[in-house]
Amino acid sequence: MAQNINLAIAFLAGIISFISPCILPVIPSYLSFIGGISYSDLKESKTSRWAIFVKTLLFVIGFSVIFVVLGVVFSGVGTALSGASRLISMLAGTVVIALGLNFIFDFWKVLNVEKRFHYQGRPPGVVGPVLLGMAFGAGWTPCIGPILASILFLAGTSGQGLQGTVLLAVYSAGLGVPFILAGLFFSSFQKRLEKLKLYLHTVKVASGVFLVFVGLLIFFGSLTKINVFFFKLAGRLEAWSEENPSGPRLLFSIPFLILSLTIIFFYLKRAFSSVTSSGLSLKSLIFPVRLILIAFLTGLTILSFSDIVDIPKLIVLWLSFQGI
Repeated sequence: MAQNINLAIAFLAGIISFISPCILPVIPSYLSFIGGISYSDLKESKTSRWAIFVKTLLFVIGFSVIFVVLGVVFSGVGTALSGASRLISMLAGTVVIALGLNFIFDFWKVLNVEKRFHYQGRPPGVVGPVLLGMAFGAGWTPCIGPILASILFLAGTSGQGLQGTVLLAVYSAGLGVPFILAGLFFSSFQKRLEKLKLYLHTVKVASGVFLVFVGLLIFFGSLTKINVFFFKLAGRLEAWSEENPSGPRLLFSIPFLILSLTIIFFYLKRAFSSVTSSGLSLKSLIFPVRLILIAFLTGLTILSFSDIVDIPKLIVLWLSFQGI
């Protein structure tokens, strides 16, 4: 069964792959190449965001196809060898731990050899971005390889084909959603990219720690135990909601309220500071992403306090979700 912790690990692994030292610095080049425009035009938003969105989405679909197929293959192998599942888990866990330690200490230089495909021309039409995404997925870099391998091993030890498909689809979403957002809001992404580059080594070490953690879970077969814990936690939360409905509602609504008010405070503070220092116009102070986030959190808070949206019930459903 596809389980909560597995899905969370797969999605987080996708995000970590995106911010890895091999991938993050070349995102602008990829977006420029996918969009078929120069880097300067992309930076100055001289092309339609919709066009960039569509081509980036096709690129994401391309590498998702490759990853999902790999997930099916690894799950099939795991199913065929289900009689030796304990041994497979130990071997897979050992490999993932070793890959994680290499992330931290870099003792296997052979893993630093690039294995990517390269296009000579810009990807044409609708098919081009998909093919480019498939090439990206088939020839991933050393940074993304070990992280992807950990999810493939996770799929393989599940022994079920459907779970492998879902896990790799979720991993692809974790890697693909930041790709799409970077294309839609490239100017903001570029500014933050320069700051993130200062912490790439820290990201690499943290990724290694994450891999070691996943490897230990696979090795000791602890994923099932964690899911049992979540299932019991869901039962306790559900019982509490039945006894005292207002308690859980307040517990989960107040953090959204605090987060919303905090974002609003810093938004207004920055806007006031910009106006007083440089006399910027009101239009230049509108930050769409922040406004969308404020509107979402504020709306969710209001709906939660008014009991239109039952957040505790949604959390119970997620915690108790144990498979497909």
